[in-house]
Amino acid sequence: MRSSLQTIIGKYRLEEPVFVARPTMPPFDRFTERVRPLWESRWLTNQGCLHGELEKRLEEYLGVENLSLFCNGTIALLVALQSLRIHNGEVITTPFTFAATPHVLHWNGVTPVFSDIDPQTLNLDPGRIEQHINSNTRAILAVHVYGRPCDVDALQSIADRHGLAVIYDAAHAFGVRYKGKSVLTYGDASVLSFHATKLYTTMEGGALVASSARHKERVDFLKNFGIADEEMVIGPGINGKLNEMQAAFGLLQLETVDIEIENRGEISALYRERLASIPGISLFAQPPETLPNNAYFPVLVDEGKFGLCRDGLHAVLRECNIITRKYFHPLCSHYPCYSALPSSRPENLPVAEDAAARVLCMPIYGTLQLETVDRICAVIEAIHKESGKSQSL
Repeated sequence: MRSSLQTIIGKYRLEEPVFVARPTMPPFDRFTERVRPLWESRWLTNQGCLHGELEKRLEEYLGVENLSLFCNGTIALLVALQSLRIHNGEVITTPFTFAATPHVLHWNGVTPVFSDIDPQTLNLDPGRIEQHINSNTRAILAVHVYGRPCDVDALQSIADRHGLAVIYDAAHAFGVRYKGKSVLTYGDASVLSFHATKLYTTMEGGALVASSARHKERVDFLKNFGIADEEMVIGPGINGKLNEMQAAFGLLQLETVDIEIENRGEISALYRERLASIPGISLFAQPPETLPNNAYFPVLVDEGKFGLCRDGLHAVLRECNIITRKYFHPLCSHYPCYSALPSSRPENLPVAEDAAARVLCMPIYGTLQLETVDRICAVIEAIHKESGKSQSL
């Protein structure tokens, strides 16, 4: 089979690599125009004019209130826990996420308790959460994986019954609306990431959407060393501020983010059209009552039907200069720092274990040409046909 796959690689290999994510950049002269006043004012950070403007513009665009900008999403998530006074005990979370999610729990002195996920959404399965709740449980930290909304009503119902906070890692969920309103309005706090790999970026950056004006006031103290005024520090805060250069970039990104989401929608539609008929490639159903942002395009690979395992497909695509990502693999519960936890045992997380072994995220970004997407799908189809021939021998 290796020789036949080499033939495919020789036929389909792209001259330039196609990455799984790539930022859409504003025109350089527009950026220099935006930052030129900073050279005159010399106000580069500490919540300047551009920072304030971006906070307001994002609130308007996203349909939220009480948004606070941060230097990155991880610090925003760290502060979200601090702002809700969650700095001990246990928090129930998902193993199927980026490392930052459980890491912020550790940095807040909290023990992560991993709970299994739903096979249809890959989000926390509400039906498996209550078995983990005890007198030490403080909160549920859920992730809107790939921007697909969690079962927010079920999670809130569980939290209300047990007196728990609900925090959403919404790093993937910029612009997503659920049941007619921003998905960021659910729970006690939601956190966004504006990293360079995200569909909306401030180079590095993030935001925290607080539950009230008073909550935002506490968040803003915490992200700025706890400083109240020139002579008073009211508590142990951290430095989590977004600078003016990042804010300038973010303001420009906001001008074109609708086009970015629209372009990703066309790419997603083409992937669905081309991949739906390939045996062993499973697509995720569009979530109901949701306006998606098309931030990611994940598939699940079934080796028995496709003819090649996920890792094999990932490797061949890479040799074709198509850079996919096994996102999320390995599970956070496999990390040495968490693997000894009772909740990390693989037998407790069968759905997450299966997803992590089979998921593959396809390249998707606003400037990715549809012709290239079509070629990616053709490569996957050719790999399946050759792998199938090998299996039938």
